[in-house]
Amino acid sequence: MTFADEMKTAVTPRAALLVVGTLVLQLLFIASYVGALHNPRPKDVPFGVVAPAQVAPQLVSRLGAIPGRPLDPRTVSSAAEARRKMLNRDLDGVLIVSPTGTKDTLLVASGGGTVLSSALDRLVTEVEKTQRRTVRTVDVAPASAQDFDGLSAFYLVVGWCVGGYLCASILAISAGSRAANGTRAALRLMSMALYSVLGGLGGAVIVGPVLGALPGSVLGLWGLGALVVFGVGAITLALQALTGIVGIGLAVLLIVIAGNPSAGGAFPLPMLPPFWHAIGPWLPPGAGTWVARSLAYFKGNSVTGPLLVLSGWAVAGTVITLALSVFRRRTPTVPEAREAPRV
Repeated sequence: MTFADEMKTAVTPRAALLVVGTLVLQLLFIASYVGALHNPRPKDVPFGVVAPAQVAPQLVSRLGAIPGRPLDPRTVSSAAEARRKMLNRDLDGVLIVSPTGTKDTLLVASGGGTVLSSALDRLVTEVEKTQRRTVRTVDVAPASAQDFDGLSAFYLVVGWCVGGYLCASILAISAGSRAANGTRAALRLMSMALYSVLGGLGGAVIVGPVLGALPGSVLGLWGLGALVVFGVGAITLALQALTGIVGIGLAVLLIVIAGNPSAGGAFPLPMLPPFWHAIGPWLPPGAGTWVARSLAYFKGNSVTGPLLVLSGWAVAGTVITLALSVFRRRTPTVPEAREAPRV
């Protein structure tokens, strides 16, 4: 047997294509993570200004004209309204100008990301120096002392996402990419749902009572975790039903390569480049991280939109998985026919 014959036997065309696909995923992983995180800078951060009427317009204009547009300033009627908007996550920072002295107050919320709150502190301090004023910083939603850099919510959601696509991948690899019929597809989804409930509970207990990394409701985090795990698992099952084993790679592309660096975890959304800033809230890691931080530090405010995003992924994955198993007749390819019987 010639070397060429040995090569054809050792590395089939299908295997070669999968290896090429793996190489592409590897390069995309590097490009996405380095592209998103190599040079974080605040951009158009929602920022409030509480100041006397005679100085507020000029101050807003001056803050909006800072080179690079790190802030997107707007006036706020009162300090109480500013705090309310901060806790509702409508604003990431607020400058309250003293009407009688030269010491102003900066409101930040490190629970939404300590990197951003620190960046706002440095930026506003420099601006105040140019006006011969000083500023004291007040954290209205401080990150837990056990939550270094406010990253625990992000890593919690990443863990849930990993569990979701790994469980779905195991279900497909062990018994074929597409379920043989609607009943078996439903059984896979039910198995995924049970796994999601257990995974959500386990994650919530670990970061809460066990490690004390995140405050807030264990029950709320449990529900969020179950939704994240099931949404990621369901869409992974759907991608595998559409494309076979390639669906695992597509799930990695969607969740890991695109979703993780754009989630606002290591650096909050206003510090990410435009592409990642735009896609982050629409992917499970970003939506899940936002909700986890809201539950932990912002009294559960501003979670409707992200929860709808997560629910959308879960519903889409469920519908596609069931539809392909019920309405699309399948003729097994030779490699697939060699797989274990499907369940």
